[in-house]
Amino acid sequence: MLVVGLGRFGSSTARTLLRLGREVMAIERSPELVQEFSGTLTHVVEADATNMSALKQVGAGDFSTAVVGIGSSVEASVLTTANLIDLGVEQIWAKAISAAHGKILKRIGAEHVLYPETEAGDRVAHLVSSRMLDYIEFDGGHFAVVKMRAPKEIHGLTLGESGIRGKYGVTVVGIKTPGKDFTYAAPESRVSSQDVLIVAGNVQQLGAFAAQP
Repeated sequence: MLVVGLGRFGSSTARTLLRLGREVMAIERSPELVQEFSGTLTHVVEADATNMSALKQVGAGDFSTAVVGIGSSVEASVLTTANLIDLGVEQIWAKAISAAHGKILKRIGAEHVLYPETEAGDRVAHLVSSRMLDYIEFDGGHFAVVKMRAPKEIHGLTLGESGIRGKYGVTVVGIKTPGKDFTYAAPESRVSSQDVLIVAGNVQQLGAFAAQP
Protein backbone atom coordinates (compact mmCIF):
# COMPACT_ATOMS: atom_id res chain seq x y z
CA MET A 1 0.00 0.00 0.00
CA LEU A 2 1.33 3.44 -0.94
CA VAL A 3 0.71 6.51 1.24
CA VAL A 4 1.84 9.92 0.00
CA GLY A 5 2.14 12.59 2.68
CA LEU A 6 2.73 11.92 6.38
CA GLY A 7 0.77 14.73 7.96
CA ARG A 8 -1.86 13.98 10.60
CA PHE A 9 -4.22 12.29 8.13
CA GLY A 10 -1.62 10.35 6.14
CA SER A 11 0.27 9.12 9.19
CA SER A 12 -2.96 8.00 10.91
CA THR A 13 -3.96 6.05 7.79
CA ALA A 14 -0.50 4.50 7.48
CA ARG A 15 -0.38 3.41 11.14
CA THR A 16 -3.78 1.75 10.95
CA LEU A 17 -2.83 -0.04 7.73
CA LEU A 18 0.16 -1.47 9.60
CA ARG A 19 -2.09 -2.63 12.44
CA LEU A 20 -4.24 -4.36 9.82
CA GLY A 21 -1.20 -6.31 8.66
CA ARG A 22 -0.53 -4.36 5.45
CA GLU A 23 2.94 -3.38 4.30
CA VAL A 24 3.16 0.36 3.79
CA MET A 25 5.51 2.45 1.72
CA ALA A 26 5.21 6.16 2.50
CA ILE A 27 6.48 9.05 0.41
CA GLU A 28 7.14 12.33 2.20
CA ARG A 29 9.10 15.41 1.11
CA SER A 30 9.84 16.64 4.67
CA PRO A 31 13.13 15.19 6.03
CA GLU A 32 11.88 15.69 9.59
CA LEU A 33 8.74 13.59 9.01
CA VAL A 34 10.73 10.94 7.13
CA GLN A 35 13.03 10.60 10.13
CA GLU A 36 10.09 10.56 12.55
CA PHE A 37 8.33 7.66 10.83
CA SER A 38 11.31 5.70 9.49
CA GLY A 39 11.27 3.40 12.51
CA THR A 40 7.50 2.95 12.52
CA LEU A 41 6.40 2.28 8.95
CA THR A 42 7.55 -0.52 6.66
CA HIS A 43 9.38 1.83 4.30
CA VAL A 44 9.58 5.62 4.21
CA VAL A 45 11.08 7.47 1.23
CA GLU A 46 12.04 11.13 1.08
CA ALA A 47 10.83 12.33 -2.33
CA ASP A 48 8.77 14.97 -4.07
CA ALA A 49 5.66 13.19 -5.34
CA THR A 50 4.87 16.02 -7.77
CA ASN A 51 7.99 14.94 -9.68
CA MET A 52 7.19 12.05 -12.04
CA SER A 53 10.83 10.94 -12.24
CA ALA A 54 11.03 10.69 -8.45
CA LEU A 55 7.86 8.57 -8.33
CA LYS A 56 9.21 6.24 -11.01
CA GLN A 57 12.51 5.92 -9.18
CA VAL A 58 10.84 4.76 -5.94
CA GLY A 59 8.54 2.32 -7.77
CA ALA A 60 5.23 4.09 -7.07
CA GLY A 61 3.75 2.60 -10.24
CA ASP A 62 4.10 -0.90 -8.80
CA PHE A 63 1.27 -0.27 -6.32
CA SER A 64 -2.37 -0.93 -7.16
CA THR A 65 -3.71 1.34 -4.39
CA ALA A 66 -2.51 4.70 -3.10
CA VAL A 67 -3.67 7.22 -0.52
CA VAL A 68 -2.73 10.83 -1.30
CA GLY A 69 -2.77 12.60 2.05
CA ILE A 70 -1.35 15.93 0.87
CA GLY A 71 -3.54 18.77 2.11
CA SER A 72 -1.31 21.79 2.55
CA SER A 73 -1.11 22.47 -1.18
CA VAL A 74 -3.93 21.91 -3.67
CA GLU A 75 -1.43 22.11 -6.53
CA ALA A 76 0.82 19.43 -5.02
CA SER A 77 -2.19 17.22 -4.30
CA VAL A 78 -3.51 17.49 -7.86
CA LEU A 79 -0.09 16.99 -9.48
CA THR A 80 0.66 13.96 -7.31
CA THR A 81 -2.72 12.40 -8.04
CA ALA A 82 -2.29 13.02 -11.78
CA ASN A 83 1.18 11.46 -11.69
CA LEU A 84 -0.09 8.34 -9.95
CA ILE A 85 -2.91 8.00 -12.47
CA ASP A 86 -0.39 8.30 -15.32
CA LEU A 87 1.73 5.60 -13.67
CA GLY A 88 -1.25 3.23 -13.77
CA VAL A 89 -2.15 3.08 -10.05
CA GLU A 90 -5.64 1.53 -10.17
CA GLN A 91 -7.24 2.89 -7.00
CA ILE A 92 -6.43 6.34 -5.68
CA TRP A 93 -7.91 7.73 -2.48
CA ALA A 94 -7.10 11.43 -2.39
CA LYS A 95 -7.59 13.87 0.47
CA ALA A 96 -9.42 17.11 -0.35
CA ILE A 97 -9.52 20.28 1.76
CA SER A 98 -12.54 21.80 0.02
CA ALA A 99 -15.40 20.91 -2.30
CA ALA A 100 -13.62 22.65 -5.19
CA HIS A 101 -10.44 20.69 -4.51
CA GLY A 102 -12.43 17.46 -4.41
CA LYS A 103 -14.13 18.31 -7.71
CA ILE A 104 -10.75 18.74 -9.40
CA LEU A 105 -9.47 15.45 -8.00
CA LYS A 106 -12.56 13.63 -9.27
CA ARG A 107 -12.21 15.25 -12.68
CA ILE A 108 -8.62 14.12 -13.18
CA GLY A 109 -9.53 10.55 -12.27
CA ALA A 110 -9.25 10.00 -8.51
CA GLU A 111 -11.65 7.15 -7.78
CA HIS A 112 -12.25 8.18 -4.17
CA VAL A 113 -12.08 11.68 -2.67
CA LEU A 114 -11.75 11.96 1.10
CA TYR A 115 -12.64 14.91 3.30
CA PRO A 116 -10.63 14.83 6.58
CA GLU A 117 -13.31 16.83 8.37
CA THR A 118 -15.56 13.78 8.14
CA GLU A 119 -13.20 10.89 7.39
CA ALA A 120 -10.85 9.60 10.11
CA GLY A 121 -7.58 8.04 9.03
CA ASP A 122 -8.26 4.69 10.74
CA ARG A 123 -11.64 4.37 8.99
CA VAL A 124 -10.05 5.14 5.64
CA ALA A 125 -7.39 2.49 6.27
CA HIS A 126 -10.07 -0.18 6.66
CA LEU A 127 -11.74 0.94 3.44
CA VAL A 128 -8.66 1.11 1.24
CA SER A 129 -7.18 -2.19 2.41
CA SER A 130 -10.15 -4.44 1.63
CA ARG A 131 -13.42 -4.90 -0.26
CA MET A 132 -15.20 -2.56 2.17
CA LEU A 133 -17.27 0.30 0.78
CA ASP A 134 -18.25 1.73 4.16
CA TYR A 135 -17.24 1.04 7.75
CA ILE A 136 -18.72 1.99 11.13
CA GLU A 137 -17.22 0.96 14.48
CA PHE A 138 -19.05 0.46 17.78
CA ASP A 139 -18.18 -0.61 21.33
CA GLY A 140 -14.84 1.16 21.51
CA GLY A 141 -13.65 -0.22 18.19
CA HIS A 142 -14.27 -3.92 18.88
CA PHE A 143 -17.46 -4.37 16.85
CA ALA A 144 -18.28 -2.99 13.40
CA VAL A 145 -20.81 -3.04 10.60
CA VAL A 146 -19.47 -2.83 7.06
CA LYS A 147 -20.81 -2.44 3.57
CA MET A 148 -18.70 -4.51 1.17
CA ARG A 149 -18.53 -6.29 -2.15
CA ALA A 150 -19.13 -10.04 -1.99
CA PRO A 151 -15.89 -12.10 -2.05
CA LYS A 152 -15.44 -14.48 -4.98
CA GLU A 153 -15.56 -17.58 -2.78
CA ILE A 154 -19.28 -17.10 -2.07
CA HIS A 155 -20.45 -16.10 -5.55
CA GLY A 156 -23.32 -18.35 -6.64
CA LEU A 157 -23.81 -19.84 -3.18
CA THR A 158 -26.56 -19.30 -0.65
CA LEU A 159 -25.47 -17.87 2.69
CA GLY A 160 -26.25 -21.23 4.26
CA GLU A 161 -24.00 -23.03 1.76
CA SER A 162 -21.18 -20.51 2.14
CA GLY A 163 -20.63 -21.18 5.84
CA ILE A 164 -19.45 -17.60 6.41
CA ARG A 165 -20.37 -17.47 10.08
CA GLY A 166 -18.57 -20.69 10.90
CA LYS A 167 -15.47 -19.88 8.86
CA TYR A 168 -15.04 -16.16 9.60
CA GLY A 169 -17.23 -15.55 12.66
CA VAL A 170 -19.16 -12.72 10.99
CA THR A 171 -22.83 -12.36 10.09
CA VAL A 172 -24.32 -11.13 6.81
CA VAL A 173 -27.37 -9.08 7.78
CA GLY A 174 -28.36 -7.57 4.43
CA ILE A 175 -27.88 -7.98 0.67
CA LYS A 176 -28.19 -5.39 -2.09
CA THR A 177 -28.66 -6.72 -5.61
CA PRO A 178 -28.26 -4.16 -8.44
CA GLY A 179 -31.63 -2.63 -9.32
CA LYS A 180 -33.24 -3.80 -6.08
CA ASP A 181 -33.52 -2.48 -2.52
CA PHE A 182 -31.50 -3.89 0.38
CA THR A 183 -33.15 -7.00 1.82
CA TYR A 184 -32.57 -8.83 5.09
CA ALA A 185 -30.27 -11.79 4.64
CA ALA A 186 -31.51 -15.36 5.14
CA PRO A 187 -29.78 -18.76 4.88
CA GLU A 188 -31.44 -19.28 1.48
CA SER A 189 -30.29 -15.88 0.13
CA ARG A 190 -28.09 -16.50 -2.92
CA VAL A 191 -25.10 -14.20 -3.49
CA SER A 192 -24.09 -12.98 -6.95
CA SER A 193 -20.85 -11.34 -8.08
CA GLN A 194 -22.65 -7.99 -8.31
CA ASP A 195 -24.13 -8.03 -4.82
CA VAL A 196 -23.18 -5.71 -1.99
CA LEU A 197 -23.36 -7.11 1.55
CA ILE A 198 -23.96 -5.57 4.96
CA VAL A 199 -21.85 -7.60 7.40
CA ALA A 200 -21.52 -7.31 11.20
CA GLY A 201 -18.99 -8.72 13.62
CA ASN A 202 -15.68 -8.38 15.43
CA VAL A 203 -13.38 -5.84 13.77
CA GLN A 204 -10.50 -8.27 13.23
CA GLN A 205 -12.76 -11.00 11.87
CA LEU A 206 -14.47 -8.54 9.54
CA GLY A 207 -11.07 -7.45 8.31
CA ALA A 208 -10.12 -11.04 7.50
CA PHE A 209 -13.40 -11.63 5.63
CA ALA A 210 -13.26 -8.34 3.71
CA ALA A 211 -9.65 -9.01 2.68
CA GLN A 212 -10.71 -12.06 0.65
CA PRO A 213 -10.46 -11.52 -3.13
